[in-house]
Amino acid sequence: MPLYVAARNPLFYDSSGTVGVVRRMVALNKAGAVFEFIMEEEEPERIDKLLSSALPDLSRSYLQKLVKEGAVLVNKKEVKPNHKVNPGDVVEISVPEPELPDISPEDIPLDILYEDEEILVVNKPKGMVVHPAPGHSGGTLVNAVMYHCRGKLSGINGVTRPGIVHRIDRDTTGSLVICKSDRAHQALAEQLKEHSITRRYRAVVLGIIAGEGGTVNAPIGRHPTDRKKMSSRCKNGKPAVTHYRVLERFYNDCLPPHLRCVYGGSKGGNSKGYTYIECQLETGRTHQIRVHLSEIGYPILGDTVYGPAKCPFPLTGQTLHARILGFVHPISGEYMEFDAPLPEYFEELLRKMRSAGPMPFLSGDC
Repeated sequence: MPLYVAARNPLFYDSSGTVGVVRRMVALNKAGAVFEFIMEEEEPERIDKLLSSALPDLSRSYLQKLVKEGAVLVNKKEVKPNHKVNPGDVVEISVPEPELPDISPEDIPLDILYEDEEILVVNKPKGMVVHPAPGHSGGTLVNAVMYHCRGKLSGINGVTRPGIVHRIDRDTTGSLVICKSDRAHQALAEQLKEHSITRRYRAVVLGIIAGEGGTVNAPIGRHPTDRKKMSSRCKNGKPAVTHYRVLERFYNDCLPPHLRCVYGGSKGGNSKGYTYIECQLETGRTHQIRVHLSEIGYPILGDTVYGPAKCPFPLTGQTLHARILGFVHPISGEYMEFDAPLPEYFEELLRKMRSAGPMPFLSGDC
């Protein structure tokens, strides 16, 4: 369904297709699905800013993409996203019909923490990829939610990521929100941009972390030599901040020999045992927690990408769980917080470590 826009307080659009009144509509081609209007603002305004303010259900990046693709004309001419529209200019915009994703819905059970008409919050299991990608065309969270939601998902992130507003890694478990409408997606994306969403993770790391916690503030970007990895040692990294808090310590002297930590690390880490921590994200870069903890010398247990290749426990991937997810509901405006219980493998790991005997919290021996 095409969407159209005019100038100040112009047209409005919602998921039901409601279109409000535009000023001085001078042409309407229903067959071609193109609306034309005259700019009546007193001051020039950037075309992407104008479209973004009038079409809040569409992201600014998507509208900029339409401008670049020639779907927006000013005075019958294609323009750049930074073009300024002047009073009296004639603007045309045509938003194409959404592409139908070539993704098959799959009847995969979901651990649902919450659901309403706008959003779905799930507890993602280990080993499940969030959206289709090369080598993972099926069995993803998107396949599962497409079946569960019967195709009612936001389309802002494209045909391969319907409903997806944020992601967690394949072997990271825990809470993740899915958007059923574009307006919900836009509202949550804005909260992510403003860093107002609460995201607290649980992790077990190699080494004993001293003190009660700390903060890692280091930009993250693509690794300079290994393009499958992320790193803070790059030229054009984006700001990234991770706060961490110590919950428990498990010293080697209290553990059976075959479960003891033997990782020395290179930046202050040690091989005295393991630390159970909570991490809170201020930003949400790819692999952020994994990269930050590894680069301060405490890689996550089981993470063979950013830590040692061998693990004394029978784990599949990193011991990292997105436990708490909190945000303002995109429609009601109510703050909501969800707690995804630790998965069984994580609980079992903690039981094994605790069963060896009481562990000192800050210092000392068993």
